[in-house]
Amino acid sequence: MTHTARDICRRAFLGRSAAGLGVIALHSLLAPRARAAKGVIDPLHHPAKVKRVIFLYQAGGPSHLETFDSKPALARMHGQGMPESFTRGQQIAQLQGRPLVCFGPQYEFRKFGKSGQEMCELFPHIGSVADEVCIVRSLWTEQINHDPAHTIMNTGSILAGRPSMGAWILYGLGTETEDLPGFVVLISAGRGGQMQPIAARQWSAGILAGKFQGVKLNSIGDPVLYIRNPRGIDAAAQQDSIGAINALNRVQHRALRDPEILTRISQYEMAFRMQSSVPGLVDMSGEPKQVLDMYGAVPGDGSFASNCLLARRLAERGVRFIQLYHRDWDHHSGVKANIRLKAEEVDRPTAALIRDLKQRGMLDDTLIVWGGEFGRTPMSQGGNGRDHHIKGFSFLLAGGGIRPGITYGATDELGYAAVENPVSVHDFHATMLHLLGIDHKRLTVKSQGLDVRLTGISGDVVRDILT
Repeated sequence: MTHTARDICRRAFLGRSAAGLGVIALHSLLAPRARAAKGVIDPLHHPAKVKRVIFLYQAGGPSHLETFDSKPALARMHGQGMPESFTRGQQIAQLQGRPLVCFGPQYEFRKFGKSGQEMCELFPHIGSVADEVCIVRSLWTEQINHDPAHTIMNTGSILAGRPSMGAWILYGLGTETEDLPGFVVLISAGRGGQMQPIAARQWSAGILAGKFQGVKLNSIGDPVLYIRNPRGIDAAAQQDSIGAINALNRVQHRALRDPEILTRISQYEMAFRMQSSVPGLVDMSGEPKQVLDMYGAVPGDGSFASNCLLARRLAERGVRFIQLYHRDWDHHSGVKANIRLKAEEVDRPTAALIRDLKQRGMLDDTLIVWGGEFGRTPMSQGGNGRDHHIKGFSFLLAGGGIRPGITYGATDELGYAAVENPVSVHDFHATMLHLLGIDHKRLTVKSQGLDVRLTGISGDVVRDILT
């Protein structure tokens, strides 16, 4: 065949593809649908209590001893040697070979609400919704350094390539929105400057198809790069372009049967729809002043407060899993001053999100989680800071299916280890999935001959905190 004939065949193929399969692709972009893609769990394993999760992830390891775990005995032992019976043979990140000295809580604790839950005095706004939250004081994890601790908290494993919890949830349940991703990530930075990096693989789809991974929206500037069409390209031209590209992608999929090609098609379509949906999502000009004031939000400033308000807007639009990383909790030094900074950043907006969702009738079908990858030691580091700690730390939970106004579990009298109703990361994941209508033992995917699941080979639903 001559070059000229080949060129004519290629042009004819492209033209026919764009006019045939391209029309189908464009119809899928524009046609309204009652809901977006279903997940593999249909019907649910049991009735769900919630539809979505908002995880307020405090990255760096918040000190439970200056937030939600009151330890008067530790205060009395401030400056004294840590009893060896607590620490003998235990894993400690950066205090090996040093004298271990008790470091008492740096602030007083108060009782809040009719439930009388004890919280640090720096968190009066969260205290004002104490009767809506469950404090779990007995979390424990397996990894003592940031990156692997983030990985196990997000994926249930330290092995690279495992799906994040948001990806698992999308895989299981599908999405409720066709105009936005079902799993969205937002990141804010604190003012203290003690920030560990957050790797994009923390919201990866891992061994699942790429369409289940989280989509990170920028908190400052355009929420998505290249969300606007370049000069000279209008929506119609963009539709034509995507239609032709996806026509070729479908031809390639028929030949290769590679599922990632279908992911590519769906992502092109999602990107097109986001060009219309995202600008309206982040435009907060219509939010009443009293709502902005309630959160302490200044739209566009990239703060945790603005991201909390954006999380509510994402939830309203059907996003299934919303994860807000707030960095700068790694307080190896200056814990007293730094905890005050963090409280100023997160106290008001956390409480506002809970109150706002309740006022809108959405708290009943939303699970809110507040916590980090681990806690901090009851011993001092450098005289005024705390080291990484995995034996016991605290989470806050609120929303559908959670018993409000209770404190569950306990660490020992010095806040070193979870001793009453310990809750592992896998237990937390199992409980979260249970609230979504999923039996964690039945949400699996085959990989290298094994059934992989978010909870690994362990995990029990913490039924005592459920309604």
